[in-house]
Amino acid sequence: MADGTTIKRVAGIITSDPARRYVVVSAPGKRYSGDVKVTDLLYKTYEEVQETGKCGAAFDKVRERFRGIVRELGSDFNIDGALEETARGIEEEPTADFIASRGEYLSARVMASYLGVPFLDARDYIKFNAEGRLDERSFELLHAAFEGAPRAVVAGFYGEDTNGKVKTFSRGGSDVSGAIVARAAGADLYENWTDVSGFLACDPRIVESPVHINTLSYKELRELSYMGANVLHSESIFPVREADIPILIKNTFRPEDPGTEIVPTSRYTYGGKRVTGIAGKKDFTVIFLEKSLMNSELGFTYKVLEVLLKHGVSFEHLPSGIDTLSLVIDDAELKGDALERICAEIQEAVAPDSLRAIRDIALIAVVGHGMTRSVGTSARLFEAIARAGVNVRMIDQGSSELNIIVGVDNDNYERTIKAVYEEFFD
Repeated sequence: MADGTTIKRVAGIITSDPARRYVVVSAPGKRYSGDVKVTDLLYKTYEEVQETGKCGAAFDKVRERFRGIVRELGSDFNIDGALEETARGIEEEPTADFIASRGEYLSARVMASYLGVPFLDARDYIKFNAEGRLDERSFELLHAAFEGAPRAVVAGFYGEDTNGKVKTFSRGGSDVSGAIVARAAGADLYENWTDVSGFLACDPRIVESPVHINTLSYKELRELSYMGANVLHSESIFPVREADIPILIKNTFRPEDPGTEIVPTSRYTYGGKRVTGIAGKKDFTVIFLEKSLMNSELGFTYKVLEVLLKHGVSFEHLPSGIDTLSLVIDDAELKGDALERICAEIQEAVAPDSLRAIRDIALIAVVGHGMTRSVGTSARLFEAIARAGVNVRMIDQGSSELNIIVGVDNDNYERTIKAVYEEFFD
């Protein structure tokens, strides 16, 4: 949705198949390297409004982007009127969520006008409950709207909270909006068009030309997306999972490419590959505790997690042994001296025999349904890492045996990814 040329391409894809009835759009992204996404300009607008109470230079750039898009389309849509209405709305509801959502709002209005179909404002249909989670009423509201609109464009990324204020999903949340719309419409398929041709078995910035993944299960998607494979928002599966709706990832700029199909786990067919994909993230901290007879101490883990709760810090993984416990925490959760305070309070709460924090840890997930069907996967994994001269700092395997997660030093992240890929794919 970056410019008029791209929107014309998108419109061509939509109209080429009459089964594509409901469209969810994101805000305009970068047109070229060094360009700025509209959503980032809107976050700058929020900062300006907080300082001056009015839209300033950042929103002027948003105006230029949308005026340029409408000119390129040759559309008669009244973009100036929509922009003035948006500026007034920003000054009346100067919250970060409302302002950030205006990129999707304007993008959807432009697309609806260009296609000649109704525009549906997401805040009227996608609702959040008091806990900030999606309200199930959203599906009923959208379904009712679709009964009167056989085709429509819905703005992505946002909805409305219980106070009548706009609330956004996390970045990339238009993927989630698309899944909500697919379920509400009772769709046979949720197509997600992006700028890549589906999932690859590994990060192409680390491994040159990795294998393309033709099919993933919901569970594999969840594991890979969570661990850094950013083709699709990791929460997108939840709305469609309830209705067993498959997802197809396609490339807007290469529509002839097959893409990646994501299917309900119950309908997943094993294709013979031991490992489906590898993904990872850097910058974690591991808090390691050891205490003799920890397993017989009632409430030990509860007391430890209560400290995290007090500080509003979530953990990513919780590997444990008979006398050991590890808390794996994303460094983004640990602001200021939070780590020192958390460690001191854990020491006081459970008096471990030893407690230490290990920083600059990268996590790498090896994911695939085939691992449960194949003998020796773990042996091959750790042999490959050892051959690369990398020391494993942590091991965690889910009970489903769908993935194995290893922790290594940040400095060894790329080397480990390459070694594991070569072992299972070359």
